[in-house]
Amino acid sequence: MHPIRSFTFSCLALIVLVGLSGQAFATTVIVGTCKTGVHFSTIGAAVTAAPVGATIDVCPGTYPEQVAISKNLTLIGIASGTSDAAVVVTPATGLVQNGLDIYGNPVAAQIFVQGGADVTISHLTVDGSNNQLSGCGAPDPIGIYYQNSSGKITDNAVRDVLMDPADQGCQLGLAINVESNTGTPAVTISDNSVRNYDKNGITVSGPATGAPGPDATVSANTVIGLGATSVIAQNGIQIGFGATGSVTSNYVADDIYTGPTYGSSGILIYDSAGITVTSNTVESTQLAIVPVTDPTYFGTGDGTVIKSNHVGGTQNFDALDLCSDGNTAQSNTIYGSAQSGIHLDDTCPPSTGSSNTVNTNTINEACAGILIGPSSSGNAIGTNTFMNVTNTTLTGSDSCSPLAQVAGKHHSLRPSPSKPNRN
Repeated sequence: MHPIRSFTFSCLALIVLVGLSGQAFATTVIVGTCKTGVHFSTIGAAVTAAPVGATIDVCPGTYPEQVAISKNLTLIGIASGTSDAAVVVTPATGLVQNGLDIYGNPVAAQIFVQGGADVTISHLTVDGSNNQLSGCGAPDPIGIYYQNSSGKITDNAVRDVLMDPADQGCQLGLAINVESNTGTPAVTISDNSVRNYDKNGITVSGPATGAPGPDATVSANTVIGLGATSVIAQNGIQIGFGATGSVTSNYVADDIYTGPTYGSSGILIYDSAGITVTSNTVESTQLAIVPVTDPTYFGTGDGTVIKSNHVGGTQNFDALDLCSDGNTAQSNTIYGSAQSGIHLDDTCPPSTGSSNTVNTNTINEACAGILIGPSSSGNAIGTNTFMNVTNTTLTGSDSCSPLAQVAGKHHSLRPSPSKPNRN
């Protein structure tokens, strides 16, 4: 071969190999200086520079920034010396709008994954304090936000995603939010600590059009609400609007709204069918586990499987409120429900609380063990264990005389989800 042609061919081959290697072989870059390697001072700079498939190690420290990710990568906090806290905080000037949610509402996300990327976020603290957002028209503050993207959100701490006190009733403030109106991206949300949020702790939403949403596995998270509050009806975990998946082995507590009409929920399934809710512990919430049908959003909460959960100390209302059809409530342990243990609720039309299967549950202390609404029909009530309940099974009513510590009777109420229209 002619020497010049040989040299040209070799250079072209080298360029091709270098181009392929950037995609085929992940590299590791470092934010901070706690280990040797390629260093960046901010997470955003590392994300921009890292090749597709890279791992970004974040050293312990405080990072006042909003991070946008639109490529496949792993973002992970690492330990160094005696510290194990890589903390993403709001910039000194507060959070600013950095996108729209899938419904067209403005958002201000601290970590924003978008564009179909597959991303793992692990071992980071995301702190939403001092976001300086005010007014109900403000962008929605979100700690970790996946939009039309897949991946894992695991071993993180997400806290203080709140509006200012005067605006906490604006239905904003989501600690972890996963949404999709394009396909069914798979997202695992596991082993996170979520607390001191405004509207919802963990939210998974589809497009509310009848089309499917993300497929989420929500497992082994600890989600703690604000406790009794008159300003907002919180939800610990919400799966809704066409999203699919499972909610397993989570601990959820302290979602209690003291205002009228609406209720807070520990685990809320809203217009998403066929969700499994198993082996969770839900304590001190206003409603514990609630599958709901709302025809406004082209879906149902039908076919929810609620199995082997432990519910304790439900405040004001029912432990399991089946406000949809064709659900299964099996092998749950329910202690100290202020209202009924299990309500086959006919107040969420077109569902009538019908065709449910209820068996092998243990219910200790409630005004009714099983409360069956007037229009509810076709239910299969098996063998359940009752202790210290006023009525083991009460048929033909959506109310029962409350326990002594509860003021007023049970009334029809809607859980209050984080909605597409933000009201």
